Amino acid sequence: MAIQLAPAALQRIRGFLAETPQALGFRFGVQRSGCSGWGYLADLAREQRPGDTVFEQDGVRIYVDADSLAQVDGTRIDFLKSGLNEQFVFDNPNVAAACGCGESFTTDPGRAA
Repeated sequence: MAIQLAPAALQRIRGFLAETPQALGFRFGVQRSGCSGWGYLADLAREQRPGDTVFEQDGVRIYVDADSLAQVDGTRIDFLKSGLNEQFVFDNPNVAAACGCGESFTTDPGRAA
């Protein structure tokens, strides 16, 4: 599988990369967070780390650490604007449940790192 960027997310990430030319690409993963267990991490990748899986879409590299890969593999990332608000949104096929506030999620226990 892979990580897929919707056109709006691809455009937004390209903008970030243009502003930070030393960045290698986009880093995507998870960390333990919130009441459900996992929260997303989205940042610029400034280095390739041991164990990273690197996906590429239309010239943008997406770096995913080994511990996050099982939780995010197959995710489609979009970028939405609504009035003054803008945010990345994640359509992750691995999510089994999410907390009520939408800030964290759980996956199948067999996928947990």
